[in-house]
Amino acid sequence: MRFTLIWAEVANGLRRNASMVVSVVLVTFISLTFVGTAVLLQMQIGQMKSFWYDKAQVAVYLCTDVSVGESCADGEVSATQIEQVKAELDGSILKPFVEKYYFENHEQAFANFQKQFSGNPVAQYVTADQLNQTFWVKLTDPSQSAVLVEALSSKPGVEAVTDQRQYLDKIFSVLNAASYTAIGVAALMLIAAVLLIATTIRLSAFSRRRELGIMRLVGASNGFIQTPFILEGVIAALVGSVLASGAILAIVQFFVHGYLKVTLPTTSFISLTDGLIVVPILVVVGCLLAALSAKFAISRYLKI
Repeated sequence: MRFTLIWAEVANGLRRNASMVVSVVLVTFISLTFVGTAVLLQMQIGQMKSFWYDKAQVAVYLCTDVSVGESCADGEVSATQIEQVKAELDGSILKPFVEKYYFENHEQAFANFQKQFSGNPVAQYVTADQLNQTFWVKLTDPSQSAVLVEALSSKPGVEAVTDQRQYLDKIFSVLNAASYTAIGVAALMLIAAVLLIATTIRLSAFSRRRELGIMRLVGASNGFIQTPFILEGVIAALVGSVLASGAILAIVQFFVHGYLKVTLPTTSFISLTDGLIVVPILVVVGCLLAALSAKFAISRYLKI
């Protein structure tokens, strides 16, 4: 009987404040969508780091005729200097750090350049001899690139030694900034949702103040009086959470897999399973915030 009465009160409250309930649903939906997007973005950043850092190589650029610097004082790198660099990579000092490497000569570098910049006018003005011959080195542990940089940077015929991870770090910094921005917007939207839920509960309680007074007079407990109001907030937030979960799964399915994965086939992306991991997080966060804000509102304004 008590259970039936509580749900009757919940239905009555939702019906009386339908417009406010719709507002709560929409604000919760938008805010939790931002939360879910931020979580997915962090997952994607972690997966891309694991994927690309493992593939990142150290480039040992050799001198060309136009190179400057003390190690390039003799101009174009000689065959002897190339063999010296190769000997260093195969030597006992660097070999434990090197998983594999390959040499790219002028013609191979030019072919890769033309392929990379196909359709770009700059490709017409670059000749093979202007491009560096390069040793591309894959390390056993990419975090130990400083060893290779220190060992080869000052070698005759070596123009520069560059760790590709430094370029990846810049990209991931931008992605992290976007993720933190999404988290900030989500936090503001969640605050707005909490305030809106509290306001909705307050108005619902005010419209039923006579019934609440009668319930207190007949000895109804605080829990019995509070429960319908808390359930109203939780139901509205639950609907918003479900909508946000659907939006997150749609983003993964249609945007990540339907567009990004097709456009960038060489990159590793999050899966639908990762999206499903986010769903219970959104539901729990939405319902918990709704319950706490509703409980605070009814306790604060009805003095129960």
